[in-house]
Amino acid sequence: MSGQERRARRAGIVLTVALAVSSPGALPAARAASSAQSQTMTGGAAETADTARSPGTPDPRLDRLEREIAELKAELARLAAQGSAAEKDRLAEIERRIDVLAGEIERLRVGEEVAGATNPEQGMGPAAAKVYRTRRGVSLGGYGEALYEGFRKRRDDGAPAGESDRLDLLRGVVYVGYKWTDRWLLNSELEWEHANTDKGGEAAVEFAYLDYRWRPELSFRGGLLLMPVGILNELHEPTTFLSARRPEVETLLIPTTWRESGAGVYGQAGALSYRAYLTGGLDASGFSAAEGLHEGSAEGSNAKANDLAGVARLDWTPRPGLVAGFSLFHGGSGQGLTDASGRRLVVGTTLAEGHLEWRVRGLELRALGVRVALSDVAALDRARELAESIGDRLEGGYVELGYDVFAAFPHGEQALVPFVRYERVNTQASVPAGFAADPANDARIWTLGLAYRPIPQVIFKTDYQNYDNRSGSGLDRFHLALGYIF
Repeated sequence: MSGQERRARRAGIVLTVALAVSSPGALPAARAASSAQSQTMTGGAAETADTARSPGTPDPRLDRLEREIAELKAELARLAAQGSAAEKDRLAEIERRIDVLAGEIERLRVGEEVAGATNPEQGMGPAAAKVYRTRRGVSLGGYGEALYEGFRKRRDDGAPAGESDRLDLLRGVVYVGYKWTDRWLLNSELEWEHANTDKGGEAAVEFAYLDYRWRPELSFRGGLLLMPVGILNELHEPTTFLSARRPEVETLLIPTTWRESGAGVYGQAGALSYRAYLTGGLDASGFSAAEGLHEGSAEGSNAKANDLAGVARLDWTPRPGLVAGFSLFHGGSGQGLTDASGRRLVVGTTLAEGHLEWRVRGLELRALGVRVALSDVAALDRARELAESIGDRLEGGYVELGYDVFAAFPHGEQALVPFVRYERVNTQASVPAGFAADPANDARIWTLGLAYRPIPQVIFKTDYQNYDNRSGSGLDRFHLALGYIF
């Protein structure tokens, strides 16, 4: 390589870093400028090599940029050790912006959709995280999903199903954010469910929080927060999961979309990221035998605060596309409920879950396991005069495997993903003495489906669910759905 070529390559890299530091959202333009510079000096060889790469082949330009970023961070650390306090603060800010650049390079390497599904810092989906990519001022995004649900006419035991097929605009969502500075921002989600509030729909605020982004390792968040539990509760945009409906485990045991008012911290150090919040507790007056915790959250609406809770999550991302982690929620759920003698119920709720997501070369694997333990359930049953007991232990999990057939036969940005998921959920894995569990609440569900993304922001889905339970009254169903983000 000639000296002129080396200078051109270095200039392109410096241009990339400079643009990204001044505006994190400018990386695509910077990358294009760097590529154009290299192509000018090498007769187009670099671009030809890039377009000829087969899927899954590493991009040497991204490798080079990552090496340069590591060298820049080492130089910043050296300067920070020698500088004044003011200089150290400025260098820390430059390092934070370089980390933003590194994240953008990661998204280019594995694709925006994958990065959105495993975003370790903000804990938000691709559209919900839009405000973080905005330089200043207002950001606007959103998503929507529509569903056709068809049921078999008879249950597994031959009894009439008693269910009507239905068409529903499940959700229409608008994200509104505002970034005052690189440190201070607001993010919110406004949702309309089932199209019309006069016909059973509702309008709600899904989340609304303030972030103070102090350092990558430690930032602060407060407001109405998505609970950092499971895979879909935070990343629930329709393009981030393959099935037409969310898994039962992440509906009944993890009451997606689960949000509580509170405050806490989040951050990232290397391959580890975390979130930890103090929030309002669940309300046991909404728990039920069949639907578990699903109606236990006040969702920030005049929520009772007699009992509080803590939630923490830790994720490990050793490489782009691979995430493994766990979360723990614990708190009181009695919220002032009393028994016949006037004794206040001490209903404790502990939820623990582990999750894994791996995306590589077209393969998409997800696994999740959840266990919930409730205390003082017998007293709760009596206080609420329930004939069927709430489970004092709930458990479930699923494994989902899909493969993008277009990974082997590229069709531009398109993806075609056949998938299969096995799921088990039991909302009465254990009940207090004197009560019997309903076998209908112990379900096993096979879902076989196909998801098609013509572009990363649009998805069409179809699947068939074989829904079995121990009572033999399961009802199979068929789904068609479409979704979008913007």
